[in-house]
Amino acid sequence: MTSYRVLCYGDSNTWGYVPGTGERFPRSIRWTGVLEDRLGSTFEVIEEGQNGRTTVWDDPIEGYKNGLDYLYPCLESHKPLDLVILMLGTNDLKARFSVTASDIAESVERLVKVIKQSGFGVGGSSPMIFVAAPPPVSPQGDLAEMFTGAREKSLSFSSRYAAMVQRIGCEFFDVGELIEVDLADGIHYDARAHAVLGNSIADRVRSIFAGE
Repeated sequence: MTSYRVLCYGDSNTWGYVPGTGERFPRSIRWTGVLEDRLGSTFEVIEEGQNGRTTVWDDPIEGYKNGLDYLYPCLESHKPLDLVILMLGTNDLKARFSVTASDIAESVERLVKVIKQSGFGVGGSSPMIFVAAPPPVSPQGDLAEMFTGAREKSLSFSSRYAAMVQRIGCEFFDVGELIEVDLADGIHYDARAHAVLGNSIADRVRSIFAGE
């Protein structure tokens, strides 16, 4: 029986951060766990979520959050991979980075190129790549100042990511078409959103492999 390995590379919303608390949803609630349950025994879903992870930026305050730095060793440690689901960009919206939505989309493109050139797919090929555009944010409470100006930028994630994906050639998924952030903090997803996201991505993943 063919078995597929899927790597989910993301930030706190892949890790399973409970809105407003900092606690972690159990695996059965996290979208990655829902994804694996829905896909069944022929798929292995590998979680690689980190709180605060950026695309390519060094965080001068939190440190060790640069997604580009960790991507290649992560891919190598989990090879061979059939598919990489990449969902990053939300933390790039922090005011400390002072980058545009266009900058963020181009940063995701750098990550896509690393995956494409890695040779860490089956038989030395490149894994398939599924870019997920994060939904618009609406920072609340303690996060409002940290993410000053973030909502306006995040509203263009869908169009910016879609244009990038069309240019570079990989699968695209607009998370904002399905779910919204929880207003407990305006950044993270509640349990219902995790369920919707996991089930929807499972449908897309199945369709991708059905077309092999």
